[in-house]
Amino acid sequence: MFGRSNKNTIDSLIGGSTSIEGDVHFKGGLRVDGKVKGNVIADTSEVSMLVISENAKVEGEVRVAHLVVNGQIVGPVFSSELLELQPKARITGDVYYKALEMHGGALVSGKLTHDQVGEPVLKLASPTPAPLLSASGT
Repeated sequence: MFGRSNKNTIDSLIGGSTSIEGDVHFKGGLRVDGKVKGNVIADTSEVSMLVISENAKVEGEVRVAHLVVNGQIVGPVFSSELLELQPKARITGDVYYKALEMHGGALVSGKLTHDQVGEPVLKLASPTPAPLLSASGT
């Protein structure tokens, strides 16, 4: 995906009839169809992907590289690569992202902050007056 050779597959599933109370730590890909009351945090040592499906709900902090949301998250969201907000996405909390794709219908109730780490800082030069030209052009 996006010209990269990394793995964007789902390794684990939290089913629609499953409710978890407590933090979830994972590697690789995770799809949540059920409910999680706790933080959902990806291992930063490898590429990670989290899918929050339409009927899923997470109440807690979410930290992952690539996040696809079509359900509900109540808590802060940290996406270090790509955040995809599909039409039924509902996020209540501040969102920190590197790249954002937001479809019509998606709602965020919180502050959106673009992660600018590693981006070059543009500095403006202080204005200096242009030299005055004499009538003779010299």
